[in-house]
Amino acid sequence: MTSNLLPADSAAAADSADAVVVAELMGRYLVTLDDEEPDDAWARSLFTEDAIVTFPMSRHEGCAGLAEWHRASLAAFARTQHLGSPAVVTVTGDRAAFRANVLTTHVHHPGGDRPPLFRAGTLASGEACRTAAGWRIRELSFRVLFTEGEPPSRG
Repeated sequence: MTSNLLPADSAAAADSADAVVVAELMGRYLVTLDDEEPDDAWARSLFTEDAIVTFPMSRHEGCAGLAEWHRASLAAFARTQHLGSPAVVTVTGDRAAFRANVLTTHVHHPGGDRPPLFRAGTLASGEACRTAAGWRIRELSFRVLFTEGEPPSRG
């Protein structure tokens, strides 16, 4: 018995396997934001050397300094939780485009005059590239679809 759920040829199977790896990169990125302290090894395990990451309020280019930039962004909050949908990935050779929905809850530091939570629904999109070290994110951006609560004040 054959299954129509499996790719019909080896190229399609390879693309499917690559898509799984790229989707896992996005999932790992989101989970580690909430559960780890980003460092340079973290950045290199996820991003290319020329990576561009764009948040709604800031942007960083290059892998150098990317972990510190993330730590500074996360420091605005006492805690965060990033929940991502499964990524939709389209592989074309050594490049892959991806999209995922992300719901983020940010917990403000205690003692302020804001409501305790700031939530955002975003569409994450980007491109990953196959490198000598494996698949890595080259571009990642977040487009805000909605917010609830108040963001932190700008420094």
